[in-house]
Amino acid sequence: MSTAILIGLRDFLYGTLSPANLIWLGTQLADYGYKQEDPSLKPYTMEEINARIDQAERESAAGLGQDSEEMFRELEEEFAREEQELELAEVK
Repeated sequence: MSTAILIGLRDFLYGTLSPANLIWLGTQLADYGYKQEDPSLKPYTMEEINARIDQAERESAAGLGQDSEEMFRELEEEFAREEQELELAEVK
């Protein structure tokens, strides 16, 4: 399911359900095994964080990767395409 659809569903639910119903829905999702956090994920140590920062700085200096402006432009284009696809699907 696309991000745009999930965001639309979330906004719909927030706009229509009462706080009590939202809490009930959250407990139901928890009962079905939905978890926001993956318990297998462990926090990074400061050494790991610093190593990742150092690696990112080396890659950036080498001209690898993508700057934030380019990334956000690509995301905006992707969201626009998904929105257009949703509009076309609604028309059909």
